[in-house]
Amino acid sequence: MDLDAFVSANKNTWARLRVLVNKPVLAPDEARELIDLYRSTSTHLSMIRTGAPDPQLVKELSALLIRARGKMVGKNRRILTSITEFFTTTYPAALYRFRAWWISAGVLSIIFCFAVGWWIYAHPELHEQLGSSSSILQYVQEDFEKYYTKDPSADFTMLVWSNNWYVAALTLAYGITVIGAVQILISNMASLAIAGALMTFHGYGVTFWTLILPHGLLELTSIFVSAGTGLGLFWAIIQPGSRTRLESFVRTGHQAVHVLFGLILTLFIAGFTEGFVTASKAPWQVQVGFGVLIWVAFLIYALVLGKKKQALAEARLKLPEQVAVE
Repeated sequence: MDLDAFVSANKNTWARLRVLVNKPVLAPDEARELIDLYRSTSTHLSMIRTGAPDPQLVKELSALLIRARGKMVGKNRRILTSITEFFTTTYPAALYRFRAWWISAGVLSIIFCFAVGWWIYAHPELHEQLGSSSSILQYVQEDFEKYYTKDPSADFTMLVWSNNWYVAALTLAYGITVIGAVQILISNMASLAIAGALMTFHGYGVTFWTLILPHGLLELTSIFVSAGTGLGLFWAIIQPGSRTRLESFVRTGHQAVHVLFGLILTLFIAGFTEGFVTASKAPWQVQVGFGVLIWVAFLIYALVLGKKKQALAEARLKLPEQVAVE
């Protein structure tokens, strides 16, 4: 190998890598460039070691690669730290911030669901308006349960996860109009009520609850959260407090976005449960017990941890004011 020619051909690559390593913050395109240059320089170092070993050049390039590797690892650690902070602080605090809205939405929705379900159960003459006797029997005896088991668990998980997050995003967005969120809640609760009433009336009540409770507790709570967050955003415009309406909307909207992104993980857990627990052949006690466990864990996460993180956030906001007064 002609070492001088090799250095001349690649010195700009090494110089650019050195520039990126020395920068305190990298843009996304620079981070990708850093990775590419790191790989190229690693190849160059390997070629030099085997073809024309130069102790000084090997030492310099090795040191440069060590710094570049540290830069890449540091960036990954910062990303991981940001994600961890979001799910341990930002998301639970946002859930707690909107708690009154989503708890109210949930309670009213459940009352509506049971009221509609009881009415349909108690009035069999209404059943013929929902379908023929044969189609209803087909539904309660086969189709309802088959829905959860006909597809591979992984595929079913991804399907319900993406669909439920879309519904959650839509519900949150429509919450600003109030009517839109209410319509989505009514539609979902009415569908659940009809299914429960028909299944129970025909003697399949246990099957219904076994297939609904494992994933449904967390899934429906997530929809209530999205609806309540949207309604809270609406109220921030109506009653902005000491802020202007725009300031109140922007501040509350920022927290609403945190909720929406946090629901990605929450609904994935619900979807995973629906795909792998609800659809499993495990005893119903295990299925329902698992659903109750993750639901209670979410409530503790939102209302206990969320309260603590929200209090810390408010304390930090008040700190500059206290310092100024002193």
